[in-house]
Amino acid sequence: MREDANGRRRARTTGRRPTGLWLIAAAALALAAAPVRAESEAPHGGGHWGYTGETGPAHWGEVSETCEAGREQSPISIGRTSHADAAAPRMEYDATPLKIVNNGHTVQVDYGAGSRLVTDGKTYQLAQFHFHSPSEHQTEGMSHAMEVHLVHKAEDGSLAVVGLLLDEGAANPFLEKIWPKLPSEVNHEVEVQGASVNVAELLPERPGFFAYEGSLTTPPCSEGVRWFVIDTPGTVSKAQVERFLGLVHENARPVQPLGGRMVEHRM
Repeated sequence: MREDANGRRRARTTGRRPTGLWLIAAAALALAAAPVRAESEAPHGGGHWGYTGETGPAHWGEVSETCEAGREQSPISIGRTSHADAAAPRMEYDATPLKIVNNGHTVQVDYGAGSRLVTDGKTYQLAQFHFHSPSEHQTEGMSHAMEVHLVHKAEDGSLAVVGLLLDEGAANPFLEKIWPKLPSEVNHEVEVQGASVNVAELLPERPGFFAYEGSLTTPPCSEGVRWFVIDTPGTVSKAQVERFLGLVHENARPVQPLGGRMVEHRM
């Protein structure tokens, strides 16, 4: 990590009574300002979905056809990769007030404005990060204890997600700042007064990335998502994993066929 001139830590990788028109305008502004929720909170046609039984991943096609018919779905098992001449994405993350929500599918931390990811000349704003256990992506067919997804959104609405795999081992000091505040009540956001976090502290120094074109990993399974899975896993303790699973339970979609897609290794 490094600090810029403003002391910011950065991950180095390379409403008289309203008229009808007024109400319409206000609604549009509210939608534009709304934060990006976790993949698990994306619109899904009103259908109920989950991770087990009749609402599990095998039935997600009944909620969104793309989950079954899509040909560029995520997650995947990362195996053979090709070397990429393209540069690794640049991540510039500031601290944000700690706001946590348990949406019933995952635990999510909403992120304030100003943090971003830049790749191939395009800027994506960091909107939130959330957790899965076990990991959704695999490496060489093997799952990891957890996975963190950093969800970014560009001005045109397109998404880029950074995935960080966590192996069971030493307690993760970044998670220790969040875990004691995890909300047990579903869909109730907890803002921890006086507390802030900087997700840059979670990431390794100068990581490489496995980059590929994929999708949301939950309904509606929309495609066109740019994925960057960090090639160096972090650690998480068994107790930290158990604390998460005690609230959310396992929430990983099975890996999907890679098809003809290439996975680039960007350094």
